[in-house]
Amino acid sequence: MRCIFVGIEYAGKTTLVNLLTDYYRHRKLIVHVDDHFTIPDSSLSEESRAAYVNFPEDVKERMQRMQLQYHVEVIKNYPNTMIAGWHIEELIYSSFYGDDPESPYYTKYHINAQRGYETQVIEARLPDVVMIHVTASDAAIAERMETDPHDYQIIKKSDISTLKRLFEEEIDRSLFAQKGRKIVLDTTEKIPSESLDELLLLSEPLVTFGELAVRAMDVPDTDYQVCYENGVRKMIPG
Repeated sequence: MRCIFVGIEYAGKTTLVNLLTDYYRHRKLIVHVDDHFTIPDSSLSEESRAAYVNFPEDVKERMQRMQLQYHVEVIKNYPNTMIAGWHIEELIYSSFYGDDPESPYYTKYHINAQRGYETQVIEARLPDVVMIHVTASDAAIAERMETDPHDYQIIKKSDISTLKRLFEEEIDRSLFAQKGRKIVLDTTEKIPSESLDELLLLSEPLVTFGELAVRAMDVPDTDYQVCYENGVRKMIPG
């Protein structure tokens, strides 16, 4: 399944990316994970992240635009792709916080670019792209901000309700939503494993028969090795 996780900070995107990645890898599948679109890029070193927030706006815009375009090809070329944030997050945060001197975001995002990225993916006629709108109640977002703050927090508590509305409106405008390739997952009062189960259930109508076959595999709970005996595939614990 090619997953595009979108939603406000602290909704639970990264948690779901990690859980679904482990789910696929436990079934011996290759997964491509890109959860590094929020400025500053979380895949950089601490030193680089600290420097990135102070880059000039035109440098940030160009770097972000290049990686947004690059990940069109990632989605097209890698099955079991996990993309968190991507183009819609960029639109929301740049538009909302671009003029805020306390924010690392910039003001020059190309407002209509998001439909162009989506068109390139849609035209590839991929059978298993799913946009997952991850959300949670205002109270849950605020509580997570307090109990597990991010090193480089983007949102402000006073903006939660407005940002959630902006994400919902933009996601509903996306070509993926218009083509029925969207699911909504509310993580409020759910433990992570419950959210993963709901994600798998809600996405069932949007995936391939091959994906459903993988999900139906009876795999050991612990680590295991795959071997073949007389052409029969076996999973050996240990």
